[in-house]
Amino acid sequence: MSAPEAGVTSATARPTLRERRRLWSPMKKLLWVTLFLTIDLILIGSFVRVSDAGLGCPDWPGCYGKFSPFGAMAEIREEMDARPHGPVTVYKAWIEMIHRYIASGLGLLIIILVWQSRRTPGASTALAGVTLAWVILQGLFGMWTVTMRLQPAIVTAHMLGALVLLALLLAQWRRLDRASAGPVAVTRSVGADGGAAGRHLALPGSAAARLALAAGLLALLLFIQTALGAWVSSNYATLACRDFPLCQGQWLPPMDLRIGFELWRPLGHSAAGHPITFAALTAIHVVHRWFAFVVLAVLIWVGSQARRHPDTRRFGNLLFGFAALQVGTGLTNVFLEWPAPAAVLHTAGAAVLFGTALMLRWHGQSGLQGSARPVLARAG
Repeated sequence: MSAPEAGVTSATARPTLRERRRLWSPMKKLLWVTLFLTIDLILIGSFVRVSDAGLGCPDWPGCYGKFSPFGAMAEIREEMDARPHGPVTVYKAWIEMIHRYIASGLGLLIIILVWQSRRTPGASTALAGVTLAWVILQGLFGMWTVTMRLQPAIVTAHMLGALVLLALLLAQWRRLDRASAGPVAVTRSVGADGGAAGRHLALPGSAAARLALAAGLLALLLFIQTALGAWVSSNYATLACRDFPLCQGQWLPPMDLRIGFELWRPLGHSAAGHPITFAALTAIHVVHRWFAFVVLAVLIWVGSQARRHPDTRRFGNLLFGFAALQVGTGLTNVFLEWPAPAAVLHTAGAAVLFGTALMLRWHGQSGLQGSARPVLARAG
């Protein structure tokens, strides 16, 4: 028996990542661009909030009825003269309109995805259609964000909608990836004596089931934590605590949870119309901080389990890497008073962590399905 025959048997060999990239279908290339643009849009949306540019153009979809701030320069200047410290400036108008331009481009790409899905084997036209419907809903939330004057519930829902859009695009990516890779191989290394000589390349069924369940739990917790983070930023509560791990020098600072988590209220006010108290802003910040410890504990556990298996080690490494980014940028926001780069990276880290947990969940499920398939051949 030759060396290669003694070392490996296999049912169905997967193509390498490099080989699959060369064989990407037009839809998969388009989907990659769409995913990239979605992450960009999440980053720019975060920058819009940090720079307080959400009302840089106080109408929708244009800017004072014009296609760009160039055409609205007279109206912008007039507003700046009337309210020098108001939300409208030329700089903020451009930030807001660039965000809208990119969102429009993303919508166009998703329309093309629906058309392309009808021509691509393995693609789901229904899933592409749901994605299109969702991006239209996102556009409406973008409009309501402006017309309802940055109401925190609308801004938070807009951010969570971006995560759902990311999940829908990743689901299409996963479907195409599995279709192009073929059946999941349960491949085993076998020595010359016929015994197992190495590890399973695919997860054992019990491990896959546990990992899929744990990754699903982590994705849910990350979604909740992102909602809490969006609630912090949409209420401008980041600077309610400027120390760590204490807040205002206390483990339990004065907090008003009832007002802080009233969902339907104007920005900066309670539902009764009174100015929001500092204790309410503190409650918003502290709850986000406390829940972060819960999420981090579960993430460390899931990441450790993922790193135990060669087939899922990359997911564990991504979870640990982006968790470190989240901790670093979160502390930077507290100690350096919410600098724009740290705030934007913090939002990006949340989106990528959520996407990674989802992909690990789906990978575990495919591993569970694959482990039930018999090995078709073994060199011996």
